[in-house]
Amino acid sequence: MIGTDLNHCQVVVKSLAGDREVDEGTLASLTILRERLERLKKVDEIYERISFSPYVRELQAHKNTVGIS
Repeated sequence: MIGTDLNHCQVVVKSLAGDREVDEGTLASLTILRERLERLKKVDEIYERISFSPYVRELQAHKNTVGIS
């Protein structure tokens, strides 16, 4: 599981850095990471203050502009 978590993180990081195109794979990884963070927040309130950076939130907003091929 840790390996796949790192892969999702790497996909998002590379997209943010411009080393990878923002595509459906990027958005899928971002969705998975967002869902996992929400589950952590339900497990313990200590995680409640954790949020994505403004850059990741901007990437999430990009979701509406990516076309489906």
